[in-house]
Amino acid sequence: MPGRAIMFQGTGSDVGKSLIVAGLARALANRGLRVCPFKPQNMSNNAAVTGDGGEIGRAQALQARAARVGPSVHMNPVLLKPQSETGAQIVVQGRVAGSARAADYQDLKQSLLASVLESFALMRDEADIVLVEGAGSAAEINLRANDIANMGFARAADIPVALIGDIDRGGVIASLVGTKHVVASDDAAMICGFIVNRFRGDSALFEAGMDAIAARTGWRAFGLVPHFAEAARLPAEDALGLSAKNRAAGHDGPIRIAVPILPHISNFDDLDPLAAERQVDLKRVWPGEALPGDVDLVLLAGSKSTIADLAALRAAGFDIDIAAHIRRGGYVLGLCGGYQMLGRTIADPDGVEGPAGEVPGLGHLDVETRLTPEKHLIAVSGTTFDGVSFAGYEMHMGETTGPDCKRPFARLTDGRADGAMSASGRISGIYAHGLFADDRQRSAWLERLGGSASVLEFEQEVDAVLDRLAVHLEAHLDIDGIIANAR
Repeated sequence: MPGRAIMFQGTGSDVGKSLIVAGLARALANRGLRVCPFKPQNMSNNAAVTGDGGEIGRAQALQARAARVGPSVHMNPVLLKPQSETGAQIVVQGRVAGSARAADYQDLKQSLLASVLESFALMRDEADIVLVEGAGSAAEINLRANDIANMGFARAADIPVALIGDIDRGGVIASLVGTKHVVASDDAAMICGFIVNRFRGDSALFEAGMDAIAARTGWRAFGLVPHFAEAARLPAEDALGLSAKNRAAGHDGPIRIAVPILPHISNFDDLDPLAAERQVDLKRVWPGEALPGDVDLVLLAGSKSTIADLAALRAAGFDIDIAAHIRRGGYVLGLCGGYQMLGRTIADPDGVEGPAGEVPGLGHLDVETRLTPEKHLIAVSGTTFDGVSFAGYEMHMGETTGPDCKRPFARLTDGRADGAMSASGRISGIYAHGLFADDRQRSAWLERLGGSASVLEFEQEVDAVLDRLAVHLEAHLDIDGIIANAR
């Protein structure tokens, strides 16, 4: 018999929907329920490879982990990966289906609803309860006509909605009550209750606020959730989380690592294990700032649009900073798109990222990259040049060749070489993501940069944070009431 389901929508973006679903997934799994997360449509360049050979949003992979189930492409059947200010690559059930400008995508959405409902039915068949996450704001009535991410999906799947508001940004009473009055009455009728998230201070001071929201909406109050500071230790869903982490207090360790933050940065959870290290001072550097001159390592992260981000890197003057860093004898590591940027040229003969053509790279590795329409999506493991084992995943479009590939950064267990190194050994690149989440690799890099072996067990710590998040929600949410409203 298909499991029950309930959807969590927000009054806006970044109100904590992903975190609430992850915490509830772990809490319900701890209660012995079979839980599946589901997000009909996601927009993010932070993606994960699934066991069935596709890709989904990183947030849904984290939620699957919280539920103690393997990630599936059907947990996030439509993934939009921004390639420009107005366009995105469209991934359907884990596979690239094409690209579209934002205006054109609005007309495509209804054609994707069948795939979304198919995936939802598959997840429902595998679970006691499916926790569905909306996208953006439930009150985007200008996009309601073809919606498949919020009320459009809730109505099509006939599942109830819990609405989440963020008190930390202010105006939470107006945003929740306003949603009730802005959305169509049939949509408002789908909402069974509300959650106020990220409260700081004495909860007794907001009791009247909770009562006011309930009285003006007719919705049940599922709880007032205090701010969970450890959320910063979990992977961010999109670049909004990057800016928040940049503002958060970090470690003032002796090893200094700088990361240029470019417009289409992807798979930026590669940075999280380094940020968690007490001996690392991780600097996320935005355009308009200079890369610090005393860092040990410049790390070029992945990119959804390598050529556009390379142009942004040059426009920001980061290319000059990187060259100066190399002259001082510093280390440079490029991951995936960052690896491609380090080469002599990047060719896009098929127009994968935009107009067909070729651009010069930074020229610090003697390699050339040719972008290709086929996407590599695979879990990998192997051994790096220093004999240290690692496990991670590949997610890229392109092939890189050249003399420096004769000094591969890694040798994979399937026999393939991955990456390249300069003759000095101080400049290197690799396609594999997840390198620093592997404690062995992270330790090797810390020692290479003058530090000591890591004592952090990163993956275990992520699970521990999810456990503490579940306890947090058990204490502050009416989880029994939420389950009772699922259908």
